[in-house]
Amino acid sequence: MAEPRSDATEDVTALVEAAKAGDAAAMERLVALHLGLLYGIVGRALDGHTDVDDLVQETMLRIVRGLPKLREPERFRSWAVTIAYREIQQYQRRGAGRTPLRRDVENVADPLPDFTERTVAELALTGQRRHLALAGRWLDPDDRRLLALYWEEAAGRLTRSELAGALGLDRSHTAVRLQRMKERLDAARLLVHALSASPRCSRLVAETKGWDGTSSALWRKRLTRHVRTCAECGAHGHGLVAPENLLPGIGLVAVPAVLLAGLRDAAVSTGPAGSLAAPLLDRVREALHPVAAKATAATAAVLATGALGLLLWQSPASPPESSPSPRATVSAVPGAGARAGNAPATQDLYVAPDGSDSGDGSIGRPFATLGAAVSRVRPGRTVYLRGGTYRLTEPVDISVTGTERRRITLTNYPGERPVLDASALPASSWAITQTASWWTVRGLEIHGSASHAYVCVGCAHMVFDRLSLHDNAESGLTLRGGGTVANAVLDSDFYANRGVEDHGRSGVGLAIKFGSGEGNVVRGCRTYDNANDGLDLGGFTGPVTVEGNWSFGNGVNRWRDGDWQGNGNGFTLGGGGIRAPVAHVVRNNAAWGNTGLGFNDEGNTGRITLTRNTAYRNGVDGFHLPTAAAEATANTAVANGRDAVLGHGVRSSGNSWDGGGAGDPFVSTDPAAVRSARPAGGGLPPTDFLRPRSTDGAGRGAPMTVS
Repeated sequence: MAEPRSDATEDVTALVEAAKAGDAAAMERLVALHLGLLYGIVGRALDGHTDVDDLVQETMLRIVRGLPKLREPERFRSWAVTIAYREIQQYQRRGAGRTPLRRDVENVADPLPDFTERTVAELALTGQRRHLALAGRWLDPDDRRLLALYWEEAAGRLTRSELAGALGLDRSHTAVRLQRMKERLDAARLLVHALSASPRCSRLVAETKGWDGTSSALWRKRLTRHVRTCAECGAHGHGLVAPENLLPGIGLVAVPAVLLAGLRDAAVSTGPAGSLAAPLLDRVREALHPVAAKATAATAAVLATGALGLLLWQSPASPPESSPSPRATVSAVPGAGARAGNAPATQDLYVAPDGSDSGDGSIGRPFATLGAAVSRVRPGRTVYLRGGTYRLTEPVDISVTGTERRRITLTNYPGERPVLDASALPASSWAITQTASWWTVRGLEIHGSASHAYVCVGCAHMVFDRLSLHDNAESGLTLRGGGTVANAVLDSDFYANRGVEDHGRSGVGLAIKFGSGEGNVVRGCRTYDNANDGLDLGGFTGPVTVEGNWSFGNGVNRWRDGDWQGNGNGFTLGGGGIRAPVAHVVRNNAAWGNTGLGFNDEGNTGRITLTRNTAYRNGVDGFHLPTAAAEATANTAVANGRDAVLGHGVRSSGNSWDGGGAGDPFVSTDPAAVRSARPAGGGLPPTDFLRPRSTDGAGRGAPMTVS
């Protein structure tokens, strides 16, 4: 799906083509549309240094001069932002203030004061917006540049692709850079809150002895170290609103009149490009300063304060903590109203089938879509889905990351059952894609995806609990990619997933594959009636602990497909190939009634540990371990095509095929209860099916419970 653009109502490509052909009016519109954006990026990156005007002037002149050579007009915004970003980099490398740009200070009537202080003083930013503005000064130059770009993205004036283009990175690497910057920004915000507290923490007071009140890397490290380890200071982190929900409320849209005058004068001397640019700057001044001149169609929003124009708007759903300064004028900004109106007014967010994404996500005004909630939730908070059916009309992307101490929870509302119906999505889209970590996802049902229902890419420290993912084409839940670390899939059901177009060759219940990472656990899950495998660990290079799960009925042609090609194994325990053997730990699991293999090493040469597992009535082999250097202990195999196929590397002891047992090993072979509802708190339903007889005396086979 194409990204929305803040200038969607303007045909920028046509304007660029016209400007290149010498159309002064088209050049005027380009400048009017983008000058505020570029000024905001430069102003924030330089924290309002007195060289901001000169750097913006230099950036605009480079854009005007270079426009005739722009080969891809549709990339004008990305190109212009990239030029601004590089100018900032070069400026900072020269050393801010040590190598002044061309500036005649005597001719400037009102040299700009500190950018952040003016933002705070003139606009009376309140509460968290004020602290966010102050926190930016604690960042290193690289992070300030990135924050400047991210600020524009949050306000809807820059797309993620344009931001990535300015950095010269792809979207995934850009996301990583942004996440790291936001983590450092959160630390700076916590520091600002702690320093602003009254009374201030006594130990923090001691730490600040000798501090002159200005931000620096040395003091940032020293003070942040204290704040992170101090319970009193750390408490200020509770209730912080995500930066993306605050940044749109601090918008820079107007440009100093002195800058426009200087840009006009400089443009006159630049030859043909300058002759084209010079006359438009007078009209741009009118567009950006309607207080001094009549507003024109180019006006986005304005707050003229003599030297610097800034804009503050507050969400009607989240009233300001105090009245704004009389000097602050709230104006409408294209695209900003919906964003501001959607800002969450509560710490936790709610979604309901009869809600509206124009609501504030409170329990009284819930969102209508999961996508709206997960894009706004912040660490430490919970998204509650009310009961009912949600028919997805677009894929859901989860990219907001929690932390170790502040997990994000996505859960059903207590006592209610939310169902996500993904049947309207195309086969090219995964219903839910997550690239974030430190989440707990609980109590959801997802069905109908023509592809995967839920894919977590490179996720870490996730908990998936009491899910029901069924009747999807490719898989119910898939964890994949590098960095798939310390995830737990618990007490969940993955069933009846099958590929229709390929006649059942796809359709896996649960997959942890094509990736790497330590510490992943699957416990207390049922994977059944899938067209392909119940649990698939193929191509995953880290050991997974598989404990107390049931996998049954996979590969059975329940759909009466005349060209059925399903290949149903219970537990596929593959590794990363010959070069990456993996030592999975597999204990207390049961596989029965699968058309293929119960437990399959899939060519994994690693030292798989299999302890007290049961394979019963699987169509081919109960334990298929021809390749693995496995440790097989106290397992039971009964009535399979072949009970056990073992390679030379397997060390086998105390298993049913090793002898020593007598009579019927199971209390019951009636599977009637295995599909029953789970207990309210999770866990597998109680059953005597395949439960070992105590008279067996060997402590062998799956106990059929999660211990």
